[in-house]
Parts: sequence; C-alpha cells; structure tokens
Amino acid sequence: MAGLLMAQSAEAKGPLMAYVGTFSSPLRDVLPTQVDLPPGNGRGIHLFQVDRTTGAMTPRGVYKLGTSPSCLALNAAGTRLYSANETDRVGEGNEGTVSAFTINRADGQLKLLNTVPSGGAGPTYVSVHPSARFLLVANYFGGSVAVLPILPDGGLSAATDVKMDVGTLGPKKATNAPPGTFAFSGHDRTHAHMIQADPSGRFVLHVDLGLDRIFVWKFDDQKGVLTPNDPPAISLPPGDGPRHFFFHPNGRRFYSIQEEGSNIVMFDYDAQKGRLAARQAVSSLPPGFAGSNFCSEIMVSSDGRFLYAGNRLHDSIAIFSVSATGALTYIGEEWTRGNYPRSFNFDPTGQFLYSCNQRGDNLAVFRVDRKTGGLTFTGHYTPVGNPSIIVFLDLAKPD
Repeated sequence: MAGLLMAQSAEAKGPLMAYVGTFSSPLRDVLPTQVDLPPGNGRGIHLFQVDRTTGAMTPRGVYKLGTSPSCLALNAAGTRLYSANETDRVGEGNEGTVSAFTINRADGQLKLLNTVPSGGAGPTYVSVHPSARFLLVANYFGGSVAVLPILPDGGLSAATDVKMDVGTLGPKKATNAPPGTFAFSGHDRTHAHMIQADPSGRFVLHVDLGLDRIFVWKFDDQKGVLTPNDPPAISLPPGDGPRHFFFHPNGRRFYSIQEEGSNIVMFDYDAQKGRLAARQAVSSLPPGFAGSNFCSEIMVSSDGRFLYAGNRLHDSIAIFSVSATGALTYIGEEWTRGNYPRSFNFDPTGQFLYSCNQRGDNLAVFRVDRKTGGLTFTGHYTPVGNPSIIVFLDLAKPD
C-alpha cells in the first residue's frame, strides 16, 4: 500500500516516460553478413507513459523518423534526448546522422533541435559524456567513433574528433562459440559497436566487433579530442566479437559481452590509468547449449549484485550473481517472450525489466526480484515495430 501511494503521488507530479528507438527503414545496401537488420517496421521514436505499479505502457505518440533511430541517450538533466540514426546516406562520405531533441518537461513530448552527420556510416550507439558537453558516437558500418560537441541549447555541432578503427580482422569462427554454431556477423570489416566514458570522464572506451578489441582513449573534455591510452587497446579471444560493455557501480569492475562467442569477460578496471585486466570468462548460455546465438545487451543491477545478459536466437536473458570480487556465477535464465532481444533496460526504480524483442515487434515487461535477481513475466506486452532500445525519464523529478 505504501508503494502504491508513493507511485500515485509521483504520478500526480509528473509521468514516468519511456522512449523506444526503432528500425524504421531498411538499408538498401545491407551487407551479406548483416543478419540482424529487420525490414524496418518501426515508425521512429515511440513515446509511452509507464505505470509505476504494474510496469504497463500506454502510447503517448510517435516522433516519426524514417532513418532508424536505433539508439537513444538522455542527458543527466532529463531535458534533451539524442538519437543515433542508423543510415549511410548523408554527404559524399555516405555518413549516418545524429539528432538532438528538447523534451517538454510537462508531458515528455519531443521537439527536434537539429541533425548533424555522425562521422561515419551506420551510427549504432550514442552516449553523453559525464561533462554533459559532448556526445560520443560509434559508427558500426563506418568502423569509426566520433565526438560531437553539445551546444548550450542542447543541439549538436560538427565533430571535433573522428577516429577510424585500424587492425587485423578476427576469424569468422569465434574462439568460444558454442558447438554447431553458424553465428557470423561482423568479422568482414571494422565495426565500432559501442562507446562510453568511464565514470570519471577521463577515459573513453569503445569496442570494435570485427577487430575483437576494446580501445581505451584519454579524453580532453575541453577540446573534445581522443588520445590513445597506454596501452591503447586490449584484445578479446579471436572471433568472439565484443559488442557492449558495462561498468559495475563501484567503478572497479568492467564487463564485456561478446556477440559471436556468446560469453562475458570480467575485467578489473584501474580508474587512475584507464587499464583493463581480464580475470574471468563465462558463457552467456545454459550448460549444454548447442547451435547459433548472438549476444546483445549487458547490464548490472544498481546494487551491483546481479548481471543480466541478452541472448538472441536463444531468446533469453541470462542472470548471474556478482560476488564481492566481481566474479560471476550463473543463476539461470528467463525467456524474453519474443524473438531476438536486441536490448533491455530497467525502469528507474529497478522493479521492472523491459526486453526489446526486435524481430517479435514487441516489448515484454518483467518484474525483478531484488533479493534473488530473478525475472517474472508480468503479462504485459507492448507492440512496437522492430524495437531496438528503451530509455526512461521520470518527469516527477525536478530537472
């Protein structure tokens, strides 16, 4: 009852909003290895109001974009939203774009500020630097990362730095692939898949799936320039294909999920030097699994006790306990109730987990057991064409 009254009080002050990025138009020159691009059933950025007590979602409109806004990022103040538009149609260099939106704090509606080139083809990830002065972009098809200054009004300026990934491509068969796998998607060229600053903002890390490497950069937060760290990168097992990563809340542990190797590597992270040291590797799949699988998302609960990993084709979210040393122990899994979970996210309270089932054209909502880490399906489905990402904004909190 107390929780219900608190939720009702919060709703009276402002709604809890969810923004869902989608694939809204197919690329006309899809690579033969690009197995996960859907037909483009989304309509752009879909807006929802979230029920704080049940997790159910009610549509509140769509900001129509035909450029596949497949990744979204909010600024810390909750006043701006940024989208990576996964296209390759802009300018002579066939770049993608990134868009900036202002958010109406009364109802969560979006208004476009501007759209700028992303610094490469097919931008697949954006994140806001802790200084709030720069947007970091990973261009999957272009194999590059870029730094875009954020203007005083929240709009974006031209890139202050663009770095091209260079190195030797990994093999088509992942070192840690499960038996019988045909999973191959990204070892045909360089593919920057994710970029994010560490909690201090002094270092920026990005992964290249095709090179099987995690790059570490020193970041100049005045000029918006990336400089190679010492060492400049760390290698993963050949062919495993690092996709996403997540920092433990204590900032001393770092977890990388490999798309084709279907495994998770835990690193110790030296925040003073920006260095990674691998300490554990575990499969994202249950014992005995055989066949093809592509990993997707990875997240650690806000209390640092559990890690969650997405499996596409197996269509599950694997659950691990996290020890005091950061080591992982497999607990179990939960079926995502939909095909190809591209990503997932927790609501701001950590009570619910939302799975973006890309090929299933829906989001499924799960209640999180904070004591055991387990997931229980709530029965709530939300239809969205080719959902790729979901982010939340609590308008009951002051900006």
